[in-house]
Amino acid sequence: MLGVFRVLCLFAVFEAVCLLDTGMLFPRESSSREVKELNGRWDFRADKSPNRNQGFEKAWYKSRLAETGPVIDMPVPASYNDITQDPTLRDFIGWVWYEREVVVPARWIADEGTRVVLRVGSAHYYSVVWVNGVKVTEHNGGHLPFEAEIGSLIRKDPTQPCRITIAVNNTLTLDTLPPGNIQHMDDHTKYPDGFFVQNIYFDFFNYAGIHRSVLLYTTPKAYVDDITVVTDFLDNTGLVYYKVSVQGAATATLKATLMDKNGRCVASSSEPSGVLKVVDVNLWWPYLMHENPAYLYSMEVRLMATDSRSTYEDVYTLPVGIRTVNVTSTQFLINNKPFYFHGVNKHEDSDIRGKGFDWPLIVKDFNLLKWLGANSFRTSHYPYAEEILQMCDRHGIVVIDECPGVGIKDIRSFGNSSLTHHLAVMDELVRRDKNHASVVMWSVANEPAAEMPPADFYFKTLIKHTKALDPSRPVTFITDSNYARDRGAPYVDVICVNSYFSWYHDPGHLEVIPIQLKTQFENWYGKYQKPIIQSEYGADAVAGFHSDPPVMFSEEYQKAVLQSYHNVLDQKRKQYVIGELIWNFADFMTVQGITRVVGNKKGIFTRERQPKAAAFILKERYWRLANETGRLPVWTKYPCSF
Repeated sequence: MLGVFRVLCLFAVFEAVCLLDTGMLFPRESSSREVKELNGRWDFRADKSPNRNQGFEKAWYKSRLAETGPVIDMPVPASYNDITQDPTLRDFIGWVWYEREVVVPARWIADEGTRVVLRVGSAHYYSVVWVNGVKVTEHNGGHLPFEAEIGSLIRKDPTQPCRITIAVNNTLTLDTLPPGNIQHMDDHTKYPDGFFVQNIYFDFFNYAGIHRSVLLYTTPKAYVDDITVVTDFLDNTGLVYYKVSVQGAATATLKATLMDKNGRCVASSSEPSGVLKVVDVNLWWPYLMHENPAYLYSMEVRLMATDSRSTYEDVYTLPVGIRTVNVTSTQFLINNKPFYFHGVNKHEDSDIRGKGFDWPLIVKDFNLLKWLGANSFRTSHYPYAEEILQMCDRHGIVVIDECPGVGIKDIRSFGNSSLTHHLAVMDELVRRDKNHASVVMWSVANEPAAEMPPADFYFKTLIKHTKALDPSRPVTFITDSNYARDRGAPYVDVICVNSYFSWYHDPGHLEVIPIQLKTQFENWYGKYQKPIIQSEYGADAVAGFHSDPPVMFSEEYQKAVLQSYHNVLDQKRKQYVIGELIWNFADFMTVQGITRVVGNKKGIFTRERQPKAAAFILKERYWRLANETGRLPVWTKYPCSF
């Protein structure tokens, strides 16, 4: 009877996850789909006119960009800020214009039963897209994909090249995520005409441009638009609740086939929604928690549809990890086993590329994560590339998936327009990432001014909305507020706390850490009775700077801060602390200022991914924690063998 009740509850959860009405499946090639990357060199121009609006006033999109003025080479994907030697471009605020002419395969154009879709993985911040001078879409917000169907447009004149123009504006306002504001300096005795600055409320560089791949991909006219999966298990039977959304056909036949790693069919169905039952299931386990972590099945969805003109077949394959997530007042459970987060916070940040997607860097970072013994990270402070989450699925790295709600400090950013946009961003984030086994929790904001009166309604609405989108995962936001005044904490499932004792508070006084950290945990748990993650802690260290006794900015001081935190964490993790995430995985760039010398130096690795002394402290700790809490194969018990 308990099993039946649990299944009914899972169906209710599943229906909630299907609330969104359109899909955003990651483009994958199959027998019915093709993908063409448009990465590489694009023509580029920054609109440096006083009002930054000349490109629209003179309609640069109506002809080749090079015909309306000078252009320079710009790589895609990449931030534009660090590519040139032009200092005005590094800190440029306003519209920039990208253009590329593309050769579209003739068969795509000839077959009117083929949809041709233009997709931008991410552009920061506001984007408008034209094809051959015709506007096809616009998108508000960075870090998430957007797309438009362009088949009918490019078929109007098959002899004409496909000219793609993308205008991107990185201006941040009080209503954007993250927020910011433009400040004009009108004192002509101090500033030149038209001088203004972009004020931001977050501590990382506001890189801009087309940050992820631009693609053309195809589907048949009748196609699989979306797939939603929610997983569970009873005893040794895995349960995959699924729903397939179809577009372009009033009626269609479907077959969903779940295959194991060897390509063997373990379950199938001919219904558009239902449950696939897997006998002797291999569960998806986090890295270092099981001898067979990160097991992924493949769910192949095959669609057949017919209209008066043709028969269409579409095939899409989705990786599926079968696992559960639950939260109690003192524990975080994955597959009903206590899970302790020992991981990192990261940034999409590197030399020259800025936030541009870069496979070598991603693979290097995953090698470092596994060397470190880290089992998790938070996507601070925005959604990361889909390919990174796919790597997490494949390697068993657990993810706290965070939206770009960082720096919400001004009371005007708690208004209705801000909230409406924030809700829309959560819609897009959940729609994109809902099927990733590695994603175990949503984070709706980082360090907002949660003590302000409007924050109560704002976060109550935001968190309720996110839980309605996906009841299968807990929701948090990251706080640095006083526990007694925080207006968002009552609504979250897990308390995530950032603190920097002996750094921003009582700088240089290591002796305060044990007292203040213990008090922090006891106050938060005493008030809310919810499990706690130490979601940020750390200290800046300049690589190669040494001092004994330790002083701030030395590698020794960074080590001492970590060790003091760890002593308290070891006491509290036996009670209600469920994780610790170091700030930060690697040094990263920030705006210029008197508190930052070429960026934030809190990384345990340099920006070039070389270890500081703290990396070895953390490696020793994380492997000890893994050996205490996990079920490791023999070879992983000796990390020096990597």
